[in-house]
Amino acid sequence: MTGSQKCSLSSVLCPPPDIDRFGATAYIAAMAVREILILPDKRLRQVSAPVKKIDAGIRKLVEDMFESMYDAPGIGLAAVQVGTPKRVVTMDLSKKEETEKNPQVFINPEIVWSSEEKATYEEGCLSIPEFYEEVERSAQVKVKYLDLEGKTHQVEANGLLATCLQHEIDHLNGVLFIDHISKLKRDRVVKKFTKAAKRAATEGRRAEVGDDP
Repeated sequence: MTGSQKCSLSSVLCPPPDIDRFGATAYIAAMAVREILILPDKRLRQVSAPVKKIDAGIRKLVEDMFESMYDAPGIGLAAVQVGTPKRVVTMDLSKKEETEKNPQVFINPEIVWSSEEKATYEEGCLSIPEFYEEVERSAQVKVKYLDLEGKTHQVEANGLLATCLQHEIDHLNGVLFIDHISKLKRDRVVKKFTKAAKRAATEGRRAEVGDDP
């Protein structure tokens, strides 16, 4: 999920709760920026599998996800967006002017309750760059998840955190935020990104031909 100056999400009155923080020691390890999948990549529609064991592979995935999310930059990322269909979400809702980061990890997140009350905010997505649209979601949710130590937690969220959690958990289920807007608008967005992908592929092939001896 992206954090945009034009996006009303940035003004939501919801300080990040005291939930699992990504250990600072993890930043000592070598991290890599992974390519973020872009619409219409079919891999974005995969339903992610639960994490059965939090091992070195999952920890490395989390490290790379944070590196990729901060590089983009964005405020939330699901593992499937970097080509790994596992139920892992990284998030940092700290404001740009804040010097201290607030990295948060949600493994196997599950919405166990959502309010009937709705809230509408303008959303964006790292997999659908530079497109923003208002989306209506539950104003409050309760989410159960595991931390990097395998401990179970439950957080009650509202405002920005609630919106981001629902947005990222959607990704884990193969759902994009454009699925919550009108079919007309969604079709236009998909058509635009499909054309861009074809154009990029054509230019790439031309470049390869030009490089041939």
